[in-house]
Amino acid sequence: MKTSFPVQRDDIIYLTEGGQETEIMYKFGHELPEFAMYPLLDNPRAMADLKGMYSRVLDAAAKHGFAVMLTGLDYRASPDWGEKLGYSRSGLADALVQSVGFLRDISRPYESQVPEILIGGMAGPRGDAYSLNRTITADEAEDYHSFQIETLKGAGIDFMSAVTFNNVAEAIGVSRASARLEVPLYISFTLDSNHRLKSGPSLKEAIETVDAEAGEDRPDFYGLNCSHPLEFEPSLEAGDWILRLRSLRPNASSKDKMDLCEIGHLEDGDPADLGERMGVLARRYPHIDIWGGCCGTWDSHLNEIARHVRQARWQ
Repeated sequence: MKTSFPVQRDDIIYLTEGGQETEIMYKFGHELPEFAMYPLLDNPRAMADLKGMYSRVLDAAAKHGFAVMLTGLDYRASPDWGEKLGYSRSGLADALVQSVGFLRDISRPYESQVPEILIGGMAGPRGDAYSLNRTITADEAEDYHSFQIETLKGAGIDFMSAVTFNNVAEAIGVSRASARLEVPLYISFTLDSNHRLKSGPSLKEAIETVDAEAGEDRPDFYGLNCSHPLEFEPSLEAGDWILRLRSLRPNASSKDKMDLCEIGHLEDGDPADLGERMGVLARRYPHIDIWGGCCGTWDSHLNEIARHVRQARWQ
């Protein structure tokens, strides 16, 4: 029986990191092979830049009275992606443990400044987050993602996140793996310009299907990330299912996702407008208590989001 993520509380709102990959690439000039962050663990200059980036996230949380959920170096730290980068299983495991250690070290000085700090692992899809990936089955996904989840459990994470998922079968598989390994999990889907998962279903259909198929092994809750509000707001249909959605991490720009990864500069959109949009959603959906950013966002966006969400929830 897996442990559970903390339940919602009126006095706790969580802030996550923003788009760490796009920030480290385009603001600080570090290359990310296969969009992977953990190779930077061997680069002292990059790690100093990452320390500053995460410290500014924690500063934003402390400023606005938010709790903190930190993840972020291990999105590509699963076996297939690690193999592409020349990592053995043991080398990949070492990188995962170092990634968690880095987040703990960065957050330790803030323990007295914020209500709570949770350190998590981050799994990305086995294939391309922006392609169909229809071939993976739930059984294959359970087997594939178990390595990363089990390694991170050994490193003492508080929760597991599975982000930019666009395939229901893979979501079911990672849910089963996390439940079997007794690690709290949330799944964050990404939507395209048609307001649906790339594999076809609506957000409502995806969440309801994963819940039904995974049964007792269903994730603790769901989120949305790597989509701009113009992409995901039309997907927020009425119904009880919306209560399973607990996290929003928007992109800064409404431009195509692949373009944002390859454009060669940071598309940061309008931080004030993004924060205002999130404040509107916080009023509309007061049960959503985990806020952050994705591609193109950094501490300017997080401060605006936190400010507007705080006003919506507590003022």
